[in-house]
Formats: sequence, structure tokens, C-alpha cells
Amino acid sequence: MILNRAEYWLMNNPVRSAIQRYFEAPKLLRMGGAMDGGRALEVGCGRGIGTKLILGMFGADSVDAFDLDPRMVAQARTRLAPYGVRARVWVGDVNTISAPDASYDAVFDFGIIHHVPEWRRALAEVHRVLKPGGRFYAEEVLRRFILHPITRQFLEHPLKDRFDSSDFDRELKATGFDPVVSEDLWNSAAWFIAKKQVST
Repeated sequence: MILNRAEYWLMNNPVRSAIQRYFEAPKLLRMGGAMDGGRALEVGCGRGIGTKLILGMFGADSVDAFDLDPRMVAQARTRLAPYGVRARVWVGDVNTISAPDASYDAVFDFGIIHHVPEWRRALAEVHRVLKPGGRFYAEEVLRRFILHPITRQFLEHPLKDRFDSSDFDRELKATGFDPVVSEDLWNSAAWFIAKKQVST
């Protein structure tokens, strides 16, 4: 779903950028390690901050990225223009990712899947486009935060079938991932690293 006015503001300000750069991305890097090259995908790229971090901090050779909101995609294209062909951005939906099977060495989710009503389908699509052995780096907001009365007053999220960290972890396994590690913050946000299983 496209962000409402309040959340659009929350996602497009220097404080949010600093949190992503100095807390969220380093945490995922510590948990999952660097890429050492390869091709990555960012689902729900917003204005391109995460894509820059994937190229720089995580060491991807190239990043494909998409967002449901054309306004965000326009900002991301401007921000990522200096990277040339290393960064490709388009308007897209995580439930129908425009990429062939086994396209990416890593997929990144900086707090997007909790916005998706059919979040299990989104995980299945992430799994589909990952190469066997590829890593899924995810930072997510959990049910407790989404359903809190103050959150509901200002932010618009799907309210049915929301997940906590154990639900998300269980669905990763059901989808065919091997969860590697996860961390939870006050049962309101969580970070996950999972790998796509390699067929034997």
C-alpha cells in the first residue's frame, strides 16, 4: 500500500535517513555479513537511501530496486543517477516482482513487508527471485506496534493478519528459507537474516 501523508513524511526526512544509515543497516550487516559483490534487489526502495547503503556498506556490484509509489521512484532515480547502470529503479509491487527466478544474490527489505496485506505472498516472491544460497536481509515492524492505538491514530497499515517475530520466522521456514538469525526490539520491531535453501 502507498504511504499516507504522515508516514510519507516520516520516511522522507533526515532523522529517518540517519536511523537507516547508522542503526538499521549496520545491524543487518553485523547479523548477515557483507555481500562481497553480486547482484541485489531492494523491495520498497523509497527514495533510494537503502539502495545506496546496499551498494556502499554491503558491497553489492549492482542493485535493482522498486517501489509502489511513483513519487518515491522519481526521487530514487535522481539520488541514484551517479551510480549509472549499477542502480536500476522502477515502479513495482513486491507481490509480483518483475524478475526471473533465481536472479539475485541478496534481497533487502527495510521495513516494507508489514505494509503488504498479502505478506506471505511477498515472502514467496522474495524466495522465488533469490538464487539458492542467497540471503534475505529484513527489518520489519511487528503487530504490537501496528495495532497500538497511537500508531493507528496517525499511520495507515493493513490491520488483519499482522505478524510478530515468531510468525515471520515460521513463515520464512514454510516458504523454504533457512532462518539464520533474528533479533527483536520490545516485540515492536525485528531484524531477520535468512538463506534460500540449496537443493541437494
